[in-house]
Amino acid sequence: MKKLFGTDGIRGLVDKDLTPELAFRVGKAFGFIIQQQCAGSPKVVIGRDTRSSCELLENSLSSGLASQGVDVSLVDIIPTPGLAFLTRTGGFAAGIMISASHNPAEYNGLKFMGHDGFKLSDQEELKIETLLENYDRTNFPNQHPGAIQRDINAAIKYLDYLKQIEKIPLGGLKVVIDLANGAAYSLAPQLLASLGANVKVISDKPNGTNINFNCGSTHIENLQRVMQSEHADVGFAFDGDGDRILAVDEKAEVVDGDQIILIAALELAREGRLHNNIVVTTVLSNYGLEEALKLHSIILKRTQVGDRYVVEEMIRSGATLGGEQSGHVVFLDYNTAGDGLITAVKLLTTLKKSGSKLSTLASEMTRYPQVHLNVKVKNTSDWESNYLIQEAISNAEREIHGQGRVVVRASGTEPLIRIMVEGKDDSMIRQMAEELAQVVRSAIGSH
Repeated sequence: MKKLFGTDGIRGLVDKDLTPELAFRVGKAFGFIIQQQCAGSPKVVIGRDTRSSCELLENSLSSGLASQGVDVSLVDIIPTPGLAFLTRTGGFAAGIMISASHNPAEYNGLKFMGHDGFKLSDQEELKIETLLENYDRTNFPNQHPGAIQRDINAAIKYLDYLKQIEKIPLGGLKVVIDLANGAAYSLAPQLLASLGANVKVISDKPNGTNINFNCGSTHIENLQRVMQSEHADVGFAFDGDGDRILAVDEKAEVVDGDQIILIAALELAREGRLHNNIVVTTVLSNYGLEEALKLHSIILKRTQVGDRYVVEEMIRSGATLGGEQSGHVVFLDYNTAGDGLITAVKLLTTLKKSGSKLSTLASEMTRYPQVHLNVKVKNTSDWESNYLIQEAISNAEREIHGQGRVVVRASGTEPLIRIMVEGKDDSMIRQMAEELAQVVRSAIGSH
């Protein structure tokens, strides 16, 4: 069982959970594995978001890789999907993104992807973790050090690719974008402006510590306020590494990932490009999405939480479209990961072609009430074996059977147990969620 890797790579507080020493060891271990798998001189590309800790970790990580004879290309600040694009198109053996996504600046993380731009599987991550556990007993071979070079123009290749995805000019659309002071702060305004949109930008001045701070997809109320004053057609709130967005319609109402997925699914179906009539989401996606898709004879498949698992199921099912309620949307015809920039372009193009308001398109789906609660715990390793918690979950599932859903899971990035209760009766699901949270607090909560 993995201990270091969560649902999206390695993540934690810098200098506590994620130290420069650990980053060096991770680089060395990953470089060792790459050398065993690749002939010749393998190359790895490393990107980062705007946190002040990124360069510190970049230095250690790249040194570890180079110590095993791996050449390293540093492409500086770029969204995670941009790094995935560069990895699969640039002849790299792997890519590593230094980012903690939506987390505050004091956190950071390492996201790994293979030569094809897809995130590593559980089994591949376990290989790295096992090597790290046996690090001091491993005989790492002496290698001629790899070269470390910086490519400051790499992000332009990704931007040029994005510009040619859709050909319909976006003139006449007024768009507000909240860039979370994160990895998309430079590329997003350039992209949308180049396609003809009238763009108002906020939270686009990163200083190393303000990423996700009272802005972006985790604080969408900021964008809502600006939308009301600007009278714009649509707003987009990015997260710190640019792989997901939430939208805000012309009435300043939030349009979440489920609604964006529905709009995209119906547009692809109209174009005859929704492969196998399948959409893939996670267990957290609203049942209203499933109902709306069913009206159009579109099948919804669910996975465990994590866009990596969504992509794996998309590949198995031959699906074109998938994503998460949180705003990860994967257009597999265009990229191998959730991509906030592609999602924004596709949604704006749909608005332009349809001539409809975003609120009208989003109203195709009726959202069931959902209650989400997070409970801080000492650790998340043994909650599934706790009798009191499992009994409470079973009782809740029996009570709500046929009227809603209960999902309880451990966070893959923080010491939290996440509780989601969904149903038609708002007061009932709130009470149920609170009762479950209280059981978790009593059983394993951090006091």
